Amino acid sequence: MNVLVTGSKGFIGKNLIVALKRRSDFELWEYDLDCAPMELEGKLPFADIIFHLAGVNRPERVDEFQEVNVELTKRICRTLRQLKRNPLLVFSSSTQAALDNPYGVSKRKAEGVVFAFGSETDAPVAVFRLPGVFGKWCRPNYNSVVATFSYNIAHDLPISISDPGREVEMVYIDDVVSAFIGVMNGLHPSQENFFYNVEPRYTVTLGKLADTIRCFRESRNTLQIPAFSDRFTRCLYATYLSYLPPNGFGYALEQRGDQRGELVEVVKSIPFGQIFVSRTRPGSVRGNHYHDTKVEKFAVLDGEAVIKFRHILGSDVIEYPVSGKKFQVVDIPPGYAHSIENVGQTDLIVLFWADEIFDPAFPDTYPLKVAEDK
Repeated sequence: MNVLVTGSKGFIGKNLIVALKRRSDFELWEYDLDCAPMELEGKLPFADIIFHLAGVNRPERVDEFQEVNVELTKRICRTLRQLKRNPLLVFSSSTQAALDNPYGVSKRKAEGVVFAFGSETDAPVAVFRLPGVFGKWCRPNYNSVVATFSYNIAHDLPISISDPGREVEMVYIDDVVSAFIGVMNGLHPSQENFFYNVEPRYTVTLGKLADTIRCFRESRNTLQIPAFSDRFTRCLYATYLSYLPPNGFGYALEQRGDQRGELVEVVKSIPFGQIFVSRTRPGSVRGNHYHDTKVEKFAVLDGEAVIKFRHILGSDVIEYPVSGKKFQVVDIPPGYAHSIENVGQTDLIVLFWADEIFDPAFPDTYPLKVAEDK
């Protein structure tokens, strides 16, 4: 089986190509607008599946809408007719096709060409009218508001919003790729008026979109990330990170220390709580307190330690020897005084999770020794 992707160097094309290259059950061919026309002519006689993604949406000349979006589609379908071939043809259109602007008109005409080819040859065709698509590798400051906001905010550049209340509809690139490959595999996405849909679709105001992406940027200072139970936010965050400059992946954490060692907070989220890491010197003890409601988890990453517990209404001391040589998690229940002591010869590195973000005004942390001093 032979699969041809036109527009292979575009935003959607690049993501589709990466996904298709993970498979080995077909021959994959790429074509883009900077290729010689004969390269396309040489592939069409043998293509079993064609993903026709090539097109323009912001050309230098208005005439290019017709020349590329319409005429290229006509050339593909005309050649296939002449060859008496009816491969699966998947066409990437736009919701703009319902409008009367030059781009929308050209996509609507191209849709008609594809539908006519399918009707006249019995070739299977799948036309997707896509809203705005967002995700990694989309060109910023071009035709994607998510790419523009993400790139500019990640690079400390200003953004412009004419109407913060304006709603935009969009789909995520991975869902687009999955839908395309689904058609290739014989699956049938939902349809509306003969057009295939990509699900889910997300609707957000420009103001909310900008605020969310600014929140991602500010999270390096506050350490607070939004709730990733919302898939749109998770996809948006992944998109934002893809626009970080290569020299900007890392960032410093505020380090607090005393004679026992150092502690840094790593990440916080109101629904999730927070994660922090400590480095403790040999012989030093942390803790010796209890919580009414707050719960924690301790995981030693390196070194040797003993975690001790005592019910605040009792006297029995429970000991858990822990080591970085055998990863395990120790739960810290409420109502138990607890401590962790470095009993090794090297620094002790511990990962902590608490179910709530620390609030100095309501710390739910009360000093109480687990055991009397030796």
